[in-house]
Amino acid sequence: MNRKKGDKGFESPRPYKLYTTHQVVCINNVNFQRKSVVGYVELTIFPTVANLNRIKLNSKQCRIYRVRVNDLEAAFIYNDPTLEVCHHESKQRNLNYFSNAYAAAVSAVDPDAGNGELCIKVPSELWKHVDELKVLKVHINFSLDQPKGGLHFVVPNMEGNMAERGAHVFSCGYQNSTRFWFPCVDSYSELCTWKLEYTVDAAMVAVSNGDLVETVYTHDMRKKTFHYMLTIPTAASNISLAIGPFEILVDPYMHEVTHFCLPQLLPLLKHTTSYLHEVFEFYEEILTCRYPYSCFKTVFIDEAYVEVAAYASMSIFSTNLLHSAMIIDETPLTRRCLAQALAQQFFGCFISRMSWSDEWVLKGISGYIYGLWMKKTFGVNEYRHWIKQELDQIVAYELKTGGVLLHPIFGGGKEKDNPASHLHFSIKHPHTLSWEYYTMFQCKAHLVMRLIENRISMEFMLQVFNKLLSLASTASSQKFQSHMWSQMLVSTSGFLKSISNVSGKDIQPLIKQWVDQSGVVKFYGSFAFNRKRNVLELEIKQDYTSPGTQKYVGPLKVTVQELDGSFNHTLQIEENSLKHDIPCHSKSRRNKKKKIPLMNGEEVDMDLSAMDADSPLLWIRIDPDMSVLRKVEFEQSDFMWQYQLRYERDVVAQEEAILALEKFPTPASRLALTDILEQEQCFYRVRMLACFCLAKIANSMVSTWTGPPAMKSLFTRMFCCKTCPNIVKTNNFMNFQSYFLQKTMPVAMALLRDVHNLCPKEVLMFILDLIKYNDNRKNKFSDNYYRAELIDALANSVTPAVSVNNEVRTLDNLNPDVRLILEEITRFLNMEKLLPSYRHTITVSCLKAIRVLQKNGHVPSDPALFKSYAEYGHFVDVRIAALEAVVDYTKVDRSYEELQWLLTMVQSDPVPYIRHKILDMLTKNPPFTKNMESPLCNEALVDQLWKLMNSGTSHDWRLRCGAVDLYFTLFGLSRPSCLPLPELGLVLNLKEKKAVLNPTIIPESVANNQEPVNSTNNHGQSVGFQNTEDDHLIKETASSISGHQQGVKRKADMPLGSPLEPGQILEKNEDSKVKLKIRFSNSQEEEEIDMDTVHDSQAFIYHHLNMLERPSTPGKEQSSGEINMHPVSAAPLSVFSKESNSSKHSDHHHHHHHEHKKKKKKHKHKHKHKHKHDTKEKEKDPFVFSNSPASARSIRSPSLSD
Repeated sequence: MNRKKGDKGFESPRPYKLYTTHQVVCINNVNFQRKSVVGYVELTIFPTVANLNRIKLNSKQCRIYRVRVNDLEAAFIYNDPTLEVCHHESKQRNLNYFSNAYAAAVSAVDPDAGNGELCIKVPSELWKHVDELKVLKVHINFSLDQPKGGLHFVVPNMEGNMAERGAHVFSCGYQNSTRFWFPCVDSYSELCTWKLEYTVDAAMVAVSNGDLVETVYTHDMRKKTFHYMLTIPTAASNISLAIGPFEILVDPYMHEVTHFCLPQLLPLLKHTTSYLHEVFEFYEEILTCRYPYSCFKTVFIDEAYVEVAAYASMSIFSTNLLHSAMIIDETPLTRRCLAQALAQQFFGCFISRMSWSDEWVLKGISGYIYGLWMKKTFGVNEYRHWIKQELDQIVAYELKTGGVLLHPIFGGGKEKDNPASHLHFSIKHPHTLSWEYYTMFQCKAHLVMRLIENRISMEFMLQVFNKLLSLASTASSQKFQSHMWSQMLVSTSGFLKSISNVSGKDIQPLIKQWVDQSGVVKFYGSFAFNRKRNVLELEIKQDYTSPGTQKYVGPLKVTVQELDGSFNHTLQIEENSLKHDIPCHSKSRRNKKKKIPLMNGEEVDMDLSAMDADSPLLWIRIDPDMSVLRKVEFEQSDFMWQYQLRYERDVVAQEEAILALEKFPTPASRLALTDILEQEQCFYRVRMLACFCLAKIANSMVSTWTGPPAMKSLFTRMFCCKTCPNIVKTNNFMNFQSYFLQKTMPVAMALLRDVHNLCPKEVLMFILDLIKYNDNRKNKFSDNYYRAELIDALANSVTPAVSVNNEVRTLDNLNPDVRLILEEITRFLNMEKLLPSYRHTITVSCLKAIRVLQKNGHVPSDPALFKSYAEYGHFVDVRIAALEAVVDYTKVDRSYEELQWLLTMVQSDPVPYIRHKILDMLTKNPPFTKNMESPLCNEALVDQLWKLMNSGTSHDWRLRCGAVDLYFTLFGLSRPSCLPLPELGLVLNLKEKKAVLNPTIIPESVANNQEPVNSTNNHGQSVGFQNTEDDHLIKETASSISGHQQGVKRKADMPLGSPLEPGQILEKNEDSKVKLKIRFSNSQEEEEIDMDTVHDSQAFIYHHLNMLERPSTPGKEQSSGEINMHPVSAAPLSVFSKESNSSKHSDHHHHHHHEHKKKKKKHKHKHKHKHKHDTKEKEKDPFVFSNSPASARSIRSPSLSD
């Protein structure tokens, strides 16, 4: 899209592109019982260079059975360095080392760099064909068995067939994760059109991208095939799938929109999606552009990876978003999710990104137009509250971690190679990012879009979006001119050029400040009024030395509310200027009383008795429009904050004033907050915030407080019977503002404390009465969220137990007040089992309350109850609440057993979101940190976490990054302190290297009594090494194997004592110089594969990581009659072993036994070698294969050396 030539990614590094014909994906068997998928893909490749002899594609965890190029069998190499990031350095536990290795591994298979896990050799018969730049058709047969990522099977354990059980499967993943379920070019910048076919049981429905062309039943009517066509060029990363016994609803307002949900949820689906057509209308109106696809599908599924996942022409949502008309609290949240998903259809799915460094543009635009929808739907107050919330979040995160960089530029010097050296992960690739960082990245992107809008105006902003969409729409209709499709990709430079063309304004300084560098601005403000000159002397300091901060130079708006009105002043923040003189328009207070004009034109009467008689200033605000990403700490008198709270009409100003008043516990502050609570015109979120501030002020003033407890009389007046003030009225939630206040006030009141730091008895009895007399019979809305908040209020009233003579707390000697609380919680929990509330909100609150009672010493601290509620099968919110309690217990009681239980769940829980959340909770509430002494910090834990992130989470980018975050929180960047001295580690390391460097392979006949390498999987792979001195081919023996152990044996003890995984490479003796020869079908002569070329994508890893050898990925099974050759490694993937043991196929495999000739060399190393890779030493690596013409081959070099 108008790319500059210098822009990275302008010329694709890939020597071919996907041609304009379809890429076909055919899934012809989905087995829910075994959780397996079988299918094939057909890619039409258009070479752009004459000497194309290798095609690199992305594919993870798929078993590749056969590859054909233009109907000729093709050899292929499968190598995935991300399966196990660090090899051999078994005692290397340094996170810096891991992060560099992981970034290198991800880059080695990055499609945007022309790399991939699957490397296909173009048959020599087609070289002439390629030289003429003719089309190649690549046909790949594959299967997936019990996938750990990319596709998620949900198979409830109950009676009935799969449809009756509600079994379903859907695609999921973080960023470009389509490679997990079919081979493709998994890049957002590689577009093509699609033909998608799915054969499923007759009772199932397959939902995918594009238009459903037809549904064809098989002859026996037991299965049917769904044929989808997506004619708009789309990246593989935006292709998705959901198969299940879905109920189908065609949107009554827009017939091109279809909704799908699981059985018996149709009534909820109708209500939840009834609003969607209004979102469509809004976006089409502001963008002055039609929705780009011919249809739109929403699918609601269980055990969702994220609440909202947008793909081309369809979005996958969590079924937990569905709700009925009785639910108040969930309605705005679900509508926001629907609006987010639709915004991403325009920017994210239809318009894709040129490269990862352009991601901020798409996330920024979709977030910005979603914000406009929010403003229109929920009002300006809600919108400004949301912007402030997002701004506070990004500021807090950047100050904590050191900054979020939107447009990272790599290359051109050592410093630029890592523009985010303050982080413990690489930002070079989305798959290495911490999930929290990526969330904040999206938040910052839309805030920056808002800054651009402030600079060029909303009108120009929307014109730019319209221009991008119009160009992309025109390009998408060019069916046979794929070079036009680049208009469907957005880049940073193209976006900026569009802004420049449309608005004529140069926003380069703004981009340089907020996009090309990280950090936020930190202002400290104070003022003095000079009465003689009638001037406000404002001092604004900046802190730009702390982590996550930057220096701001430019305009800054200051609003001063004076007696004569509100006045805006734009200050120019210069390099060294601190003080700014602002002339005042009003003289100091006159005797004549008159109304004071406010910012919005309203005139009000004010009681000016509190203010300074010499000054006309009522309050001052710095950057009221939030047009800088900043944190402001401003000092002004308490009366000024009180005026600002009472009379400023901007909700952001009111929220700032409430937070400031916490520091001024005076009767005047109490009065101001009470006035706000009583003021019905005031925004409900401001009133909710005022409740908590009033509770804090009351606690600070506890010795001088007069009258009933704070808020009690107000609550009684608003919500209780006039005749009997302790009985609450029958619930009526028709007024939503009152409903939210009624929910919040008891929770805030429970935080009140008397002089003994206990919750006043009066408050506790009041809350218990609210529970006792709660009556929802005549209310049209559910009160589950209200009751949950009352339980939260009970929990807030709990204070630490006072034990006499260290007596042990039992349920018999409970404090009477605590007994009342515990009885209520128990009653609620039991009622929940009989009559569950929506989303089990009551159970969630009860579990949190029980943990509070435990922490405060009232009931014995025991995680058993929480562990039972955390088991698979409970509702996800309940599980998370229970797990939070276990995480907290682990920290407080320093329980190694519970920490192990949690980490076992991270590895084995069926729900990806739960696995992710456990790591997230442990990171935010860690059992210990890097600077603490803790009995939990030991070598076994370091090893366990290292294995988890190194090889145990390769199926889920988000989970692996979560494991990295936890490791960083617990141990920091350098070697964990609990480990023995590094010297000892080196000795152990060398022992392992000896075991690795001297493998012995002998034929099965000789080694019947020795431990088999591969006893679980039947992959039909074995490998021998041959010295270059030997000219003869290795003898090949074919043996038919079905389900029994394979013939490759290992003589030497394996490091860590575990058997080899299928497909790992066996390390050769480093002194043996060897070559790889392959005999290809239809060709008598042998061809030497230049392994340097094949592994050019991984070559630099070798240097970067200073590793001797590198094992490959697990190999893939072949169907009968096919041979797939993979070397086998001597370094076991111990954590990964569970993953790769898939169910056995009864296919027969050709099995090769190779004789191994060794040179006897003594290795007397007492230190770690750093191997130099000189050009002379680069040798091609070693195997000779002889295969039948009908076989498909997969070869893997044992070395990544370049």
